[in-house]
Amino acid sequence: MDGRGDTGDDWGPFGRPLFDDPSARALSRVGVVDVGSNSVRLVVFDGAARSPAYFFNEKILCGLGRGLSETGRLHPEGRARALSAIKRFQRLAEGMDLAPLSAVATAAVRDADDGPEFRQEVLKETGLELYVIDGEEEARLSAQGVLLGWPEAQGLMCDIGGSSLELAHISDGEVGKRVTSTLGPLKLAAVPGGKKELKAEIARVVDQLADQMGTDHKRLFLVGGSWRAIARLDMERRGYPLTVLHEYRMSPKSLSKTLKWIEEVDLDDIRQRTGTSAARMALVPIAAQVLKRLMRVFRPKEIAVSSYGIREGLLYEQMPDRLRKRDPLIEACYHAEKKDARNPGFGKALFRFLTPLYKSMKHEDQRIIRAACLLHDVSWRAHPDYRHEVCFDNATRANLGGLTHEQRVFLGLALLHRYKNSRDGSRFEPLFDIVPDKMQARAEVLGKAMRFGAMFSVVDPTKMGELRWFPKKRELVLVLKKEAEGLFGEVAEARFQTLAEALDATPIVKKTRKAS
Repeated sequence: MDGRGDTGDDWGPFGRPLFDDPSARALSRVGVVDVGSNSVRLVVFDGAARSPAYFFNEKILCGLGRGLSETGRLHPEGRARALSAIKRFQRLAEGMDLAPLSAVATAAVRDADDGPEFRQEVLKETGLELYVIDGEEEARLSAQGVLLGWPEAQGLMCDIGGSSLELAHISDGEVGKRVTSTLGPLKLAAVPGGKKELKAEIARVVDQLADQMGTDHKRLFLVGGSWRAIARLDMERRGYPLTVLHEYRMSPKSLSKTLKWIEEVDLDDIRQRTGTSAARMALVPIAAQVLKRLMRVFRPKEIAVSSYGIREGLLYEQMPDRLRKRDPLIEACYHAEKKDARNPGFGKALFRFLTPLYKSMKHEDQRIIRAACLLHDVSWRAHPDYRHEVCFDNATRANLGGLTHEQRVFLGLALLHRYKNSRDGSRFEPLFDIVPDKMQARAEVLGKAMRFGAMFSVVDPTKMGELRWFPKKRELVLVLKKEAEGLFGEVAEARFQTLAEALDATPIVKKTRKAS
């Protein structure tokens, strides 16, 4: 894609936003029902902006797969609760005037003798066709969910459900080899012979998976509620301040300490402190044993948590290919700017104006700077005394794909400094330490640059002047065009001075007779 729209307007390396394209708008209000072995969930996405927005999200922990290994049938109470939940979901969908729901069922309904009977009951009671997918298809959809958040993800996706565990290769935006296994906590709970036999069964199946998938995977992407619960426990043990599970990363050393810690602590006490449900926490000890063996055998360099899985994979399935290839962060920021900014479109001009400060920036840094420029004004309705806090909170906790925690905090700091010179004494100080001091300083420079550029001109600032940055000389030059001389008043001058101070540079203002 060359970044040019139908009018020839240059949108730069990220291209014209696609959320107004009919193929993207068709993804507004997409409803998905996921009938798993442990939970039944309805998610309604507003998927037009590439990075999914959760219009509605409700989960019931039904435990359909509880006791399945012994009886061969769905758990009676779980079945009744699941049917009740699906009835409610269908009524909600009708109330939201949604297109027909996409509904999938996984291991429990797939394996149970009364699975077909349950599907017929759902169809009769709700009119909803419940599609049962096999393990490899479940792995493919879950891996697509990871790609929805990280288009450039490379590694091994590992999705744990109540009754199964799936693996899939992810590389170059594609899902490769996929396998399924019986390593779900509900199914493993029925293994006879106590802890020793359970450990032996986990080892046997994991070793088999390693033979099938190989062990040369630098990153393990964890998908599924039991993994997220373990990641939340890792945060608790570490005292980690940003409790956003998506894109949370753990080293094998840190995670090994947490898995050992899980064996020693009072999980009921920890459950209440972390807000984890009792039904979910009950599965953690067995899931932790599975993860311990996976780490030992596959030896990943890093473990990353994905809150996106099979449901997001179903949304990804419906996306046109050109939308799939777009950066989820940038598309979401374009969408936010159009919806909430005072002057939609200004973010693109602001980015161009500030580009001279970042001539040698890498693409990965460029996209975060672009995102900051697009978001610089979306919180303008907040009270002026708290606008900087609202900006930081939104950036660090928003449901955005394609952002590491370090990048979230950098983005939040830049937006905080867009509205406030100093971050000293902020209630968010514990989060600042997630990024190194040098990155904090760069975020401050970016924030103060946006603050100057946004108030220097309310129209395209590149038409009023030009920034020039000479890092060796430590000189920051503003070249004013003739028609912009009246814009450079006392406040603009003060903010230009503040930006120069953040850069440890000498501020220089030059005037040109040229008009734009």
